[in-house]
Amino acid sequence: MTNEMPRLALLVSDAERAQDVAAEAYRDLFDWVPLEQADVAVILGGDGFMLQSLHAMLDSDRIIPAYGVNLGTVGFLMNRNRQPEKLLHRIGKARRLDILPLAMEATTQDGAVHRFQAINEVSLLRETRQTAKIEVLVDGKTRIKELVCDGVLLSTPAGSTAYNLSADGPILPLDSQLLALTPISAFRPRRWKGAILPDRSQVTFKVNEPAKRPVSAVADQRELRDVAEVRLEIARERPLILLFDPGHALDERIVAEQFVF
Repeated sequence: MTNEMPRLALLVSDAERAQDVAAEAYRDLFDWVPLEQADVAVILGGDGFMLQSLHAMLDSDRIIPAYGVNLGTVGFLMNRNRQPEKLLHRIGKARRLDILPLAMEATTQDGAVHRFQAINEVSLLRETRQTAKIEVLVDGKTRIKELVCDGVLLSTPAGSTAYNLSADGPILPLDSQLLALTPISAFRPRRWKGAILPDRSQVTFKVNEPAKRPVSAVADQRELRDVAEVRLEIARERPLILLFDPGHALDERIVAEQFVF
């Protein structure tokens, strides 16, 4: 960060606790400016609200550094809520971390094409009691002709400790330049536990028997139902910027998460 006083925008989750803390400790700290005029966004809430705020930046095509203050449960993408009066100093000392999102191009059964981006992961999930049957291609080559499963996901390093970890996928260091391809309750092939891919890979999922076995695609918090095909690759031209207090950076927490029992 520069020594010049940054213009700050305050984004607050609708959650009651976040609203209360903002009113008591943050709203009167500075002359906050609207997001479109700010140099840094201060985001009060949890990981879900941080993702929501980052997606709003992607949608608006104006991306600025985001400093999160955890008022949620896990707060993996956030900093601790402490000493609000030293907020400006902490932002000045913060470490910058660039996050590359996934670009998703999905075609639905009616032929419509939809484009979303995901910061954590894109997951394909069965919509009914019928198991999904999904062909998995990497760089245009079929790697699994038919994955019979509840679903499958592709995760960025930033999202590898979220749904991917719950599905028994690998934790990826932020600078690994890798993606995690992880099945969700796979029935066939029974022993396939997923794959780790270079982040330059293009991954395609083709839904077999889509009318009988409908599948939805979820890019972080956005769901698209009845997909027929989903193409995924890293969006290198639009990095997102997170700010972390020294010693509290996301990459350190990703390493630490691997030693939690």
